[in-house]
Amino acid sequence: MSLFDLGQDGPQRYSLTVTPGHCVGHPDSQFLFGGAGMAAGLAAIEAATGRPTVWAAAQYLSYARPGQTLELAVTVPVSGKYTSQARVVARHGDAEIITVNAALGARPDAPEAQWAQMPDVPPPADCPAMAYNWIRREDDINSLFHQRVAHGRFGAARAEGGPSPDGIARLWVTPQDPALPVDRLVLAVMADFLPSGVGNALGTNAGGNSLDNTIRFARLVPTRWVLADIRIHAVAQGFAHGRVHLFAEDGTLLATASQSLILRVH
Repeated sequence: MSLFDLGQDGPQRYSLTVTPGHCVGHPDSQFLFGGAGMAAGLAAIEAATGRPTVWAAAQYLSYARPGQTLELAVTVPVSGKYTSQARVVARHGDAEIITVNAALGARPDAPEAQWAQMPDVPPPADCPAMAYNWIRREDDINSLFHQRVAHGRFGAARAEGGPSPDGIARLWVTPQDPALPVDRLVLAVMADFLPSGVGNALGTNAGGNSLDNTIRFARLVPTRWVLADIRIHAVAQGFAHGRVHLFAEDGTLLATASQSLILRVH
């Protein structure tokens, strides 16, 4: 099972019909979730190269709505023995929606080590479920995931207690469908939960729209729950900047991501 079923329209050309399950926003004005756009781009690039993503950087340029079909055109300017460099541009008609640049591949027999450590948090079963305080459809992208709050304030609690002293918020996240594996596409979507930490950092009802997203994949291991360790570094001139580490339940660092976003205070 995969998070995205892309159509193939020719060599290195793919398509995705946007559904509410790919979207967020008010029920009357949904738009493609940035992490879903990134994941669709990775699906196209990995299909075109036959290689796993090492890192990818997405630039969000416009909005796509439910019912629209995106055309994803992949270019692979460099393909070496172990590594490919590629990009994909997703368009709806003449409008460019998202561009993803990526490096892909794997180098055999290379040493492995990890220095990033998972913070000490309660297990998912001991954490409260995420409580939303905004209008949302029951079939949007949030419905695909179960989220539990391990640290920090989300939903209505964001405005309680003033600004965070350290800008840190943590979520346990798992796919609602147990048949859906935690793979690179799923992690790309989870990484875009980073903006949900902005309200916790500021101590107010705030979030943002992603301008970009860069994700770097480490070692993937089987896990059902993923800990999103969100850190908002700064808010300035109407923008917010932060990063998120994604850990497996056993403490393995699966991926790390960073992004800048347009600050929205509601």
